[in-house]
Amino acid sequence: MTLPISPELLRKFDVPGPRYTSYPTADRFVEAFGAPDYEQALAQRRDGPAALATPLSLYVHVPFCESLCYYCACNKIITKHHDRAAPYLRYLTREVELHTAVLGTGQPVSQLHLGGGTPTFLSDQELRELLAMLRRNFAVAPGAECSIEIDPRTVTAERLQVLADLGFNRISFGVQDFDPDVQKAVHRVQPHAQVAALMEDARRIGFDSINVDLIYGLPRQTPESFARTLSQVASLRPDRIALYGYAHLPERFKPQRRILSVELPGAGAKVAMLSQALVAFLSAGYVYIGMDHFALPGDALAVAKRQGRLHRNFQGYSTQPDCDLIGLGVSAIGKVGATYSQNAKTMDEYCDDLDQGRLPVARGLALSRDDLARRAVIMALMCQGQVVFESIELAWLLDFRAYFAAEMEQMRELEDKGMVVVDDSGIQVTAQGWFFVRAVAMQFDRYLQADRNRARFSRII
Repeated sequence: MTLPISPELLRKFDVPGPRYTSYPTADRFVEAFGAPDYEQALAQRRDGPAALATPLSLYVHVPFCESLCYYCACNKIITKHHDRAAPYLRYLTREVELHTAVLGTGQPVSQLHLGGGTPTFLSDQELRELLAMLRRNFAVAPGAECSIEIDPRTVTAERLQVLADLGFNRISFGVQDFDPDVQKAVHRVQPHAQVAALMEDARRIGFDSINVDLIYGLPRQTPESFARTLSQVASLRPDRIALYGYAHLPERFKPQRRILSVELPGAGAKVAMLSQALVAFLSAGYVYIGMDHFALPGDALAVAKRQGRLHRNFQGYSTQPDCDLIGLGVSAIGKVGATYSQNAKTMDEYCDDLDQGRLPVARGLALSRDDLARRAVIMALMCQGQVVFESIELAWLLDFRAYFAAEMEQMRELEDKGMVVVDDSGIQVTAQGWFFVRAVAMQFDRYLQADRNRARFSRII
């Protein structure tokens, strides 16, 4: 199978840009938005028609990891002291109780995700206590999507069975790369055989979906070594694959300073690796969901794409309808109504707020009408690959072509490059343009167009 896009086009669109798990993006959050604003958003949900009709999504951040992965840009705490987990669970309970003091108990939940850090840092009993606490306070639906991120080095077949017994039906293995030299360079050694055995156990146990995370652009990676990893991953046949480009930002993320810049592959090698991955996974029968996600045709994500039901939230692409998201734990991000909020990023600040009986919101944003209209356009592009002018005009009472006149000029330029097709009814992302959908969406980002300093973002390729 040949790549449907040229390496030249890949290079042309190798620019920094947001991943649009939200719009406006998290770098636009302000400290002027605090706990009182968030409480007001919770109260409006409680008193509004969505209170029991629209289920919530819950995200719980578990920040602990036993060892440091040098590429990591997540909010984490490196420790081998597992006794730190118990007090953290007590603070999570306090945070949930502050939520239910406003919302009341029994709010319906259709999606639950544990991320980190390493959620499996928690013991089996601690995971049981956490899930029991959440279920006491929220009405987790019987068919809810319950997912958890897993470091393969921290689980066994027995632990996977415990996760299934707790109700987790989707799991994600952090693999990144199978090459031993690359694993040593990023301080994350996990043999292919170990992951393969765990995936076999997970299938036997019966999880609905198994995801594998990969990263290209890591130190010591070459197109030849990455081709071997791609072949190994394809042979494992995960239901979903998330393929991320490594963003080397050592000035922002201290762990990355341990990576030697001279060991990083150049732009040409990164393009070659991305090209290899696209060919390998499409040839293996995977559906390209969007950006850097692939799924087998029968997976719920691929089905949602075919049916036009894809959504996007802070965890990436989702099959769940757009809904309020409550983020729990240090640094967690939430979305309630027309607001975004983020908890304190350090454990001390997070715990201090809760000790004072205050929700640990450190910053956030109340979206304007313009933000909401642009979010609708960007999410339509990112999830459905098209924008229907009439639907935006009816929802936001605006004339699309007049309101987005400057953006429509950009669309004409992208149309000349084969990225989109524009007609009287709307904008359609082409098959080629779908590989660069972030670049298309960026044209409607008012903040990004006003601020050309994009170094804060990862590159599209």
